[in-house]
Formats: sequence, C-alpha cells, structure tokens
Amino acid sequence: MPTYQSTPQFEHGLPESTGFLVVNLGTPDAPTTGAVRRFLREFLSDPHVIQYPRLLWWLILNFIILLIRPSRSAAAYRKIWTEHGSPLMIHSQEITRKLRERMASALDGAVHMELAMTYGEPSIATAINKLMTQDVQRIITLPLYPQYSGTTTAAVIDAVAHHLEQLRAAPESVCINDYHDAPGYIDALATSIREDRTRNGRGEKLLMSFHGVPISTLRDGDPYHQQCQKTAKMLAERLQLSDDDWLLSFQSRVGREEWLTPFTDKTVTELGTQGLKRIDVVCPGFSTDCLETLEEIAMQNAAFFKDAGGDSLHYIPALNSRDDHVQFLAALLQQSIESSRAIPGTTEPMEASA
Repeated sequence: MPTYQSTPQFEHGLPESTGFLVVNLGTPDAPTTGAVRRFLREFLSDPHVIQYPRLLWWLILNFIILLIRPSRSAAAYRKIWTEHGSPLMIHSQEITRKLRERMASALDGAVHMELAMTYGEPSIATAINKLMTQDVQRIITLPLYPQYSGTTTAAVIDAVAHHLEQLRAAPESVCINDYHDAPGYIDALATSIREDRTRNGRGEKLLMSFHGVPISTLRDGDPYHQQCQKTAKMLAERLQLSDDDWLLSFQSRVGREEWLTPFTDKTVTELGTQGLKRIDVVCPGFSTDCLETLEEIAMQNAAFFKDAGGDSLHYIPALNSRDDHVQFLAALLQQSIESSRAIPGTTEPMEASA
C-alpha cells in the first residue's frame, strides 16, 4: 500500500493573530439602472431589512419594486457619484486605510484588516477569506453603525456567523454591537459641528436626522429608537444647546408600514413654514456620507425647506475619515482586543474615548 504524506494548509503553533473586519452597508458598483437593480435585489431580499412574509415580499420585490425603483435610484446616485466612485465606498476605504495605519502603530506590527460590505462587493465572505489566509485566530468585526438595529448590525452579525460556520477551523468572533453613547464618538460629532459653524456660520435650528425604521421593530424590542434618542441628547448637551435649539427626526421611509416619527421631510417643511431662514442638519447615525445624506438631505430636503419658505438648509457632513473619528474607532478596536483576551469577571472594559 502506498504511503501518502499530509500537507495541511494550516500550521499549528503559530502566534495568536487578530483580524479586523470593517463593515459598511454597501453600494452599487455604478450609478446605472442595472447595477442599482443588482444591489437592490440583494439588499431588499434580506429578511433583516424587510420583514414581510417571504413569498409575498418576493412577488412585490420582483414584479413591482425592481421594475420601477432602480432607474429612479440610479438617477439619484448619479447626482452624488464622483470620478472615484461611490462616496460611501470612498469614505469607507479611507477609514479602513487610516484605521489600519493607526492600529499598526498601536500594536507595533502588521495588522490584518479588511473592508467588507453587507451587500455588494467586497463581500463579507471575500473579506473573511482574505483574513483567514493570514491564519488569524480571532476576528473582531466593526460595523460602521453607531446605533444597533436588527436591520443593520444584526445583518452583519448573521452574515459573519454564516460564513464562519462553514470553515473547518473557525476563528473566535467578536462584534462591536454599537457605540451610540461612547464619549469619543459624541466628542467627534460635537467637534465637527463646532468646526462647521466656525467656517459656515450657524443656523437657527440644528436638526439631527437618523435613518428611519418601521415602528414594528421598536415594538419587537429593537433598541435603535432609544439609542438614537440618547445620541441626540448627549450631542445636544455636549454642544450646550437648549431644548429650543435642536430637533430629532427620522428619514428614508418607504412603503405603507408605520415608521418612526417625526419624519425628516415633514419636519424641514414645517420649519420652513415657520419663517426660519436657515437650519443645519446633521446625521449622527451615518458614519460616512452616502445617498441618504448627500442626495436625500442635502438636495431633496433642502428643496423641501426652500419650497416651504426657508432660505437655506445646510448639511453638516458625516464624520467620514476625520482623524478624531478614526482615533475613536481605533480605541474601540483596542478595547475589544483587551476585552476578548480578559478572563470574564476580572477586567473592567476601558472606555473608548478620542
């Protein structure tokens, strides 16, 4: 009988290695109807995003939505598309690049870090496979969602788990669920607003607009609504705003289901009818600028405000790859490293602060 020699790809006894997975929602590959249709099909097929009965939703999605919405959305994407591509992708790549450099400096060595998109490319599966070629024994996932929602963060957690369970030797998996009230995050938001006011002046009201979700998610126990409220309140306190200086609202609703209120578009319209000349809008639930901030807020809602009698809706950009933002995210990752190494009950997690 011939003798066969095993040549395993995995080498036992390698030093412990941590991989970092940075995840954002995703974006079409191009501002075309076809590319947007492919993206929407994947995005809107996720039961985390749309929680209708599956057969009914499949019929609605394929015979109504994907026949009508892609061309409209593609037109909206073309308004914000840059020569380098999608703003969400560009900012996410820059955050990952800066974060990798900062973590390499902090950990005094090479850092295994990949960017992934929940929908579209690079996929979570592709990114994890790249990390596994580096023989990582632990993966720390950082969804770029400050507030936890079953429609976003939970979708990332499930996608990561689904891929890891198919591996022969799955690494330890840690996910940063949210950072809605972390001091470093609030500080970075407040600093960005103060700097914007120094450059561009100050509106009569500050509107904090968060992405909307169906109110059924709140009834089912999703903490998103409360976390948005806490973020807004902490930010207002950090900016020393009175209750009359700011408002909270929710944007991007679709369909006939009941969604969280007050709605952003109705709020800016009402402010316009009240005779306000300028309002400022910030979106503290978006780590990067994207279609919902650049087109929906800075263009659509600016037009709503003006049509209602206002002069100017000024959009304050997302944190994107600001140094204080990246510094805070690096602190989150370092905290997660220490927490995952600690024996439960013996070490208090440190507070991430920029």
